[in-house]
Amino acid sequence: MAKAQRSPLQSREDVCHKDPIQVSAAAVDATPLEQAKPYSELPGPSKFEFVRSFLPGGRYKNVAVHEMFLDMNKRYGDIFRMPGVAGNDVVITLNPVDYATIFRNEGQYPYRRSFETMDYFKRVHRRDIFEGADGLTSGNGPAWSKMRTAVNPILLQPRNAKLYIRNLQHVNDEFLERIRAIRDPSTQEMPADFGEDIRRLVLESIGSVALNTRLGLLGENRESEEAKQLISALENILELSFQLDIMPPIWKYLPVPMFKKLMRSLDTITDICYNHVQQALHRIEEDARAGRLTTEPGQEASILEKLAHFDRKAAVIIAMDLFFAGVDPTLVSLTGTLLSLAKNPEKQARLLEEIRAVLPEKNSELTMENMAHLPYLRACIKEGIRMYPIGPGTLRRLPCDVVLSGYRIVAGKDVGMAANYQMANMEQFVPRVREFLPERWLRDENNASLVGDTATPFMYLPFGFGPRACAGKRIVDMLLEIAVARLVRNFQVGFNYPIENAFKAQFFVKPNMPFKFKFVERSM
Repeated sequence: MAKAQRSPLQSREDVCHKDPIQVSAAAVDATPLEQAKPYSELPGPSKFEFVRSFLPGGRYKNVAVHEMFLDMNKRYGDIFRMPGVAGNDVVITLNPVDYATIFRNEGQYPYRRSFETMDYFKRVHRRDIFEGADGLTSGNGPAWSKMRTAVNPILLQPRNAKLYIRNLQHVNDEFLERIRAIRDPSTQEMPADFGEDIRRLVLESIGSVALNTRLGLLGENRESEEAKQLISALENILELSFQLDIMPPIWKYLPVPMFKKLMRSLDTITDICYNHVQQALHRIEEDARAGRLTTEPGQEASILEKLAHFDRKAAVIIAMDLFFAGVDPTLVSLTGTLLSLAKNPEKQARLLEEIRAVLPEKNSELTMENMAHLPYLRACIKEGIRMYPIGPGTLRRLPCDVVLSGYRIVAGKDVGMAANYQMANMEQFVPRVREFLPERWLRDENNASLVGDTATPFMYLPFGFGPRACAGKRIVDMLLEIAVARLVRNFQVGFNYPIENAFKAQFFVKPNMPFKFKFVERSM
């Protein structure tokens, strides 16, 4: 008799506890599998109740995901099950003890459920571009691991990321001039649509790093048709994907207008990005044949150029991933940090003092060396992201049975860790939770009262954790640090309006008000 093959998600020892996280015994649930409560007893709504809750008049119709999680937390406890409408269940846990268990047991190739609509787009709708490859944001398995292993030294090494400082400073210099040109001369306030300028700053910054190309979104190409199409298409793709994927996949069988709109938006972004990627690769190859430098003196070669030496197709996919996944999260993080600094002038004053020590003049340049001396800047950004998180958490599909909060979670179930919205904004984990207190992140200060007795390293996971942590983290960190440092060094940042509803949260967070910042020029 032939030996039965094991499913890649079947419970077995060889996929569990690979490279375990070092945590104390008290930090994990020690309940043996055989003594845990069965999965069938996990609390949660029935499939009918869950579907009904999203229909008109339902409990969660037009309710933000984090509010839904908090409501289900009150109804069912710290761990609950959301039934799969047309696929896998999702188990949500707000217990930080569970997180260590999940990460310790995620296996050699951590599996993260992706949006089916995005899979369809890459594998079917635009196979001409992606050729069946997923990239870093939605791929899984050995193919994903191979690509991730190859690009990690390029994307995640701190020294590599810091070599893009000059590229990003050039973009920020143009942004500072844009502010000076459009602010009201009497009030020093920005126009109501200033949020679009911040979005353009992020797009231009990503282009400068990913392609070593200036898209011109802050200057000469600001009003171009391409710029308008790109920004319009980026605005809704994440929300459209979420809405189409959380509900029954009717789009697979019927012509759903929302699905058609999503495909059009993804087509627009793909075509624009692919065109610029091909131009950049052509320029690199032409320069190489002619023996010319591919970058200006003092500038680092683009990520695209480095990746192209590894794999041309991978270079295209990853450059496009940076545009797909990086714009809105970075926009929210930057704007949230600026709002926090504007509403806390004493924190902004302390930050200015630190920045002035490394940038004595307003036009002084940031370098790898002097950026190492800006711990309070990094603490301000970290606190801004905590207060204005971009999404509810992270997800894993477990390859083996584990015990979470006393329940046996069977292999193959998707488990969500709601760390970002929930735990990072709950008083039990973060004392004085709605106060902007960057000091809570500084190691060299007495801040024990600001981190809480139940503090956990898994309370704050804005970039994920482990092998599947955000590949663009270093780039985003650099982009945010340079933007905030340059803005605070040049202007006193103010905001004379309430900020309680600055963002709206459905699945991911989006701007929800005019960002009429007040930028008063500093005299020195």
